[in-house]
Amino acid sequence: MIHLQKGDKKLLNAWAFYDWANSVYTLTISSAVFPIFYDALFIDKGRYISFLGFNVKNSALISFVTATAFIIVSFLSPLLSGIADYVGNKKLFMKFFCYMGALSCVGLYWFDLDHIYISLMFYLLGLVGFWGSLVFYNSYLPDIAFEEQQDAISAKGYSLGYLGSVLLLIVNLAMVMKPELFNITDANGQFSAMKAMRYSFVMVGVWWIVFSQYTYYFLPKGSKNTQQKITKAVVFNGFKELKKVWFLLEENERLKSYLKSFFVYSMAVQTVMLVATYFGSQEIEWETKDQGTIGLIVCILLIQVLAILGAYTTSIASEKYGNVKTLIFINSIWFFLCIGAYFITLPIHFYTMAALVGLVMGGIQSLSRSTYSKFLPQTNDTASFFSFYDVAEKIGIVIGMLVYGIIDQITGSPRLAIVFLAAFFMIGVLLLRNVLKKK
Repeated sequence: MIHLQKGDKKLLNAWAFYDWANSVYTLTISSAVFPIFYDALFIDKGRYISFLGFNVKNSALISFVTATAFIIVSFLSPLLSGIADYVGNKKLFMKFFCYMGALSCVGLYWFDLDHIYISLMFYLLGLVGFWGSLVFYNSYLPDIAFEEQQDAISAKGYSLGYLGSVLLLIVNLAMVMKPELFNITDANGQFSAMKAMRYSFVMVGVWWIVFSQYTYYFLPKGSKNTQQKITKAVVFNGFKELKKVWFLLEENERLKSYLKSFFVYSMAVQTVMLVATYFGSQEIEWETKDQGTIGLIVCILLIQVLAILGAYTTSIASEKYGNVKTLIFINSIWFFLCIGAYFITLPIHFYTMAALVGLVMGGIQSLSRSTYSKFLPQTNDTASFFSFYDVAEKIGIVIGMLVYGIIDQITGSPRLAIVFLAAFFMIGVLLLRNVLKKK
């Protein structure tokens, strides 16, 4: 086993490389190919389906399933991260969720409306696997990097993720738009874009598993080096640790205030990212189906490329103006973007919005993670603190997705839900201003 010292460049790069491995999930499954694939399944059946005895709109259904996945992750995070800290083996848990998520992506190859329950189960387990692995991945940051390194390496991780996911998406895009070049045919022998999308889900799972091995090779087991076994007495140790973190927040007003703001604005950021493609496929007036497919994927690519620039620009801005002031500025931009989204109808509007979203998406994610890491007290139980961070994020996503889904189901359009999300960004700005007042 390789043992590298904290701050070692090779260790930092290995940690950041996990973003390269797992970000193909967020791009292909959450943002680009799967939403288009999912919406296309309903073309001949309308946008409603019978589910658990209810007539549910397809985009509302996926929102509710997503919310359910995050409820599961919110429960599992403190349970498993506390155990991981106790036995000193965060890497084992990170691997478990990574492999579960990756294999679930492979399972999406068989996604079908006639077997909607098992199909959505693969989708749900993929979400749980991805976000569950991030609990332990994020908690490594203060273990492997010194405070002055954390902003830069966090931004590098996101940038690697954007780059790797774009490379795979370009291949997937070529497969979808030109299946004849890859000899991808359906059961009738016809060249099939839908079959190409199914292959892309398998490629995501394989990519995720293969490239994560580099990260696992260099990452330590955890912040402790014990050989304690998991017993019944420590199964719920994570919830005790979560309670401990809650009380420690009373002694750290700045960290407590920051978590309040993060809870609110992250709720909106993650919801926008999860529903953007569904919004674009239903609300934008594409001239043809093919234009819509190409347009949506091009927009997602545009977001990813500009997000690399956004992540580094934000890192530079945070050095000059401070993390919190930079986050206030980015949240203000998000507020106006959500207001503007209510009025967009044409493809050119969507392209412009995608470019602006890309610039602020990477920045707010990387800076939020590193800001939290900087505000942490000196402790070895970093997984428990990051579990608290992740629980706050996941509960926020549950609320955001439920709000979006309910409004979409009732009105038949998600436009009012986007305006509702704008209010979260404004509240986030006000709460961040309060953080500046805390020592």
